[in-house]
Amino acid sequence: MKIDTEHLHHWMQAIRQSPDPMRTMDALWSGQFKSKEWLIKNLRKHVKKFVTVDIHGGWVGVLASMLFQSDVPVMSIRSVDIDPSCEPIAINMNKIEEMVGKFYAVTANMCEIRSDADVVINTSCEHITQDDYDLWLSGMPQNSLLVLQSNNYDIPEHVRTAQDLEEFKTQCNIDILWAGALELPLYTRWMVIGKKHV
Repeated sequence: MKIDTEHLHHWMQAIRQSPDPMRTMDALWSGQFKSKEWLIKNLRKHVKKFVTVDIHGGWVGVLASMLFQSDVPVMSIRSVDIDPSCEPIAINMNKIEEMVGKFYAVTANMCEIRSDADVVINTSCEHITQDDYDLWLSGMPQNSLLVLQSNNYDIPEHVRTAQDLEEFKTQCNIDILWAGALELPLYTRWMVIGKKHV
């Protein structure tokens, strides 16, 4: 996919204005881009009309910006992250859409916030315990398309990794429409797309 220069300008502004530019640039590593491109490519196959999107664990808003620039028909995106430093950075990353009311960033615990979006994306499944994930899932709409990612990267902040795709599918506990694995240099990324059990 292509990133246009106007959006790239706002990415650079967001990095410059962030309190920790080096930390913000962690969202732009090759593995991060590849994981997001992979998500967008596979999400597109399941979206046939314009949708509203929630991104839980939205970090600094790169995935949202990439979605806006993709061929996924997106009406609006809300990015949710528990880290309050992410909100202003995500707004700057998505300034073009924020100015016309298509992008919102909020500071909240994803396990406590509720959603009514058509598509709910959670790329931070490895950052929450199974109990917290189950609580999060209970607050998701019955008919929302759920896009979930995790990995097998063993670092302290990853409290619930999955060693293989089958383990991740079990952790997700949803009706699966699609599942896959993306091999990256340091880890393997797992992804599941589906809906809550009826």
